[in-house]
Amino acid sequence: MTDYNDKGMPIRDQHNEKSDPHSQRQRPRKRDDKVTGRRSIPKQGDAHYYTNPFSFALELGFFAGLIWGGIHWLFHLLHFTIVPVGFIAEPFFKHEYIYTSAGHLTGWLCFIVFSILASLLYTFTIRKLKGPVPGMVYGIVWWVILFVLLGPKLGMMKPLNRLTWDSIITEICFFLLWGLFIGYTVAMEYTDERKREPEQAGA
Repeated sequence: MTDYNDKGMPIRDQHNEKSDPHSQRQRPRKRDDKVTGRRSIPKQGDAHYYTNPFSFALELGFFAGLIWGGIHWLFHLLHFTIVPVGFIAEPFFKHEYIYTSAGHLTGWLCFIVFSILASLLYTFTIRKLKGPVPGMVYGIVWWVILFVLLGPKLGMMKPLNRLTWDSIITEICFFLLWGLFIGYTVAMEYTDERKREPEQAGA
């Protein structure tokens, strides 16, 4: 039964109107992390994103050794350099063994281990340096250590004056790119290089 006011107009049932779900506009509720107790998962590139340096360096060093060790093997097969990929294993194995197929594989594994150690050293010492130049310098420093200071004395390779110019240039370029691979990958992970590149591309 409908009630009327003094002017003869029907009075709406306010109780039914409030209880009717279709009569009111539903407002979307915003999730409150404090109320729900859920924490947003940090994503790469966010301010609170954190990468474990040790596991990152292990993975980076493994792939640096795997990829660039294979490239060095290819350079040796194509006679760009007379230094085999197993030159790091030379002090621990016979010279003849290094030039066999098993010796190449053993040397490749040794180069992977060497790359892991080099990645750990770079990540825990100078990972905050930005840009590609630190990695390139890092690779050249390792070339000097191996080919000038320690390598000839340990029997890893012949002295520079007994190496061909093709071998010297190839090895310098190889270690420069190997160092760039390690250094710039670390810089992309631990500095703002990842954020700067999209900005430079859009400029």
